[in-house]
Amino acid sequence: MVTCYALLAGASFVFLVPLVWTVSVSLTGADQMFSTVFRWVPEPVVWSNYQRAVTHIPFFLYLRNTLALTAGNVAGIIVSSTLVAYAFACLKWPGRDVLFMVMMATMMIPPQVLMIPVFVIFCRLGWYDSFKPLIVPAFIGGNAFFIFLLRQFYRTIPTALFEAARIDGCSVFGIYWRIVLPLTKPALATVSIFTLNNVWNDFMGPLIYLNSETKKTLALGLQSFSATSGAEANELMAISTLMILPLLVVFFLGQRYFIEGITLTGLKG
Repeated sequence: MVTCYALLAGASFVFLVPLVWTVSVSLTGADQMFSTVFRWVPEPVVWSNYQRAVTHIPFFLYLRNTLALTAGNVAGIIVSSTLVAYAFACLKWPGRDVLFMVMMATMMIPPQVLMIPVFVIFCRLGWYDSFKPLIVPAFIGGNAFFIFLLRQFYRTIPTALFEAARIDGCSVFGIYWRIVLPLTKPALATVSIFTLNNVWNDFMGPLIYLNSETKKTLALGLQSFSATSGAEANELMAISTLMILPLLVVFFLGQRYFIEGITLTGLKG
């Protein structure tokens, strides 16, 4: 047991080093950037790097856009993926298993293959340079991986609960709303955290579909900041820290549900 904890502590240290280094550099003064002696705790600590970083680019505008995209995707994924997973796991209808295998097969299609056809479709719909291509798809099918994750979790719910609800006169949607969703909060938290991470760090999607400066996200803003000739490494690390911080807060607040959702998924085939 001691050896196991030692290995886990060592692995945690390895993964934490880049994060600690990023925070340390973000608090380092410009005159110390090229010093031959690196200090994990800078002397003095320069908090003004963060102030200069957020004023170098329209940080709060990019933050608002990123929050809007993230909230829309999380809501869309939860609505669509839970409904589809419920149909695959709890309802019996002709061709269910075949259609589920077809859906799972779509996970093997490289996203680069679909990039140009999907772009042409959205352009013909007049959705270019808007948030619609980045939000609407979440409401019309969700994500095959999330559907699979939720389906496996739903299959762990005892069928006796569904039968009792039907005897009491509960409808199909009522079972979904009153029984399935309340019992699957860990799985919903897992899907939400995964979606939040994917959308928050997404660079390719906004780069393809967004052209206006007022609609850029934090990922595009970080790239624009790093490409600026006057950008300093400490200010770049400050922007990076501010971008990482919300993800860390969300994960630590929901880590209990996240871990529970991962460990309980797939207990029943």
